[in-house]
Amino acid sequence: MDRLQAMQAYIRVVEAGTFTKAADSLDLPKATVTRLIQTLETHLRTKLLNRTTRRVTVTPDGAAYYERAMRLLGDLEELEGSMSQARVTPRGRIRVDVPGVVGREMIIPALPDFYARYPDIQIELGVSDRTVDLISDNIDCVIRGGDLTDQSLVARRIGEFHMVTCATPEYLRRHGTPAHPLELGQPPHRMVGYFSARSGKLMPDTFRRGDEVVDVVGNHVIAVNDANGYLNAGLAHLGAMQLTCFMAAPLLKTGEIVRLLEEWQADPVPVYVVYPPNRHLSSKLRVFVDWVVELIGRSATAGLKVRCAP
Repeated sequence: MDRLQAMQAYIRVVEAGTFTKAADSLDLPKATVTRLIQTLETHLRTKLLNRTTRRVTVTPDGAAYYERAMRLLGDLEELEGSMSQARVTPRGRIRVDVPGVVGREMIIPALPDFYARYPDIQIELGVSDRTVDLISDNIDCVIRGGDLTDQSLVARRIGEFHMVTCATPEYLRRHGTPAHPLELGQPPHRMVGYFSARSGKLMPDTFRRGDEVVDVVGNHVIAVNDANGYLNAGLAHLGAMQLTCFMAAPLLKTGEIVRLLEEWQADPVPVYVVYPPNRHLSSKLRVFVDWVVELIGRSATAGLKVRCAP
């Protein structure tokens, strides 16, 4: 028995909750994963998992073995990562999930720079606004903007996205230019609505001017749960928008959109990298996160150059 492979398979079954998901994430036949776990239990002379037709759960011995195995594999990866060659050229696969517009507009266009530095890292990049399960989907980390709700995960704040309120010239020709944020909550003005993909709740837009704070749920004819759809709806003149600077900057330059309510500032959106609990931060993942931090900083600076934020 390859005890290291069996240990890795066991950890994935515990985290994924089913043999099928674990086998898929390991790119192994389900029968192979089942055989590895059975052999491991025989070797340890104890039952690690309770199996049902739909899900597996850990036994008390299985929980203890999982914790020790996680530490052991983490120590092993740390040992390998401490070798000089690994420090110079991190290598291997990482699985990352990012919001759709961040992936399409920021990360993917900049990846040639990343691969010029780290040619031996393979990235499996999930690009969507859907909520993912880091553990069962075997994801190393996610990049997320906004307030975090799942307190069971480990989060590190890595930056923020500045926001700008804007609309197309055609929208302003049809509806006029608002002088105060509250005007966006009633006709003739409109805002493109954005609702949470997780809760379905329509998200308000916040405006600040000194100590004055206004939350506006805009009058809207369309609401979406995807940032790219939000932008496209605004470009179709369906309402005013609050966009991140990196989205707004090129459109402000070309005149496709214009800035509104310049005395009022939108709250910046905090950006986090989020990890599963007990997941070791490998050298290959660490350099990717550091690169994303650098990328967010460059994007914020580019936005400031076109007065996307004061």
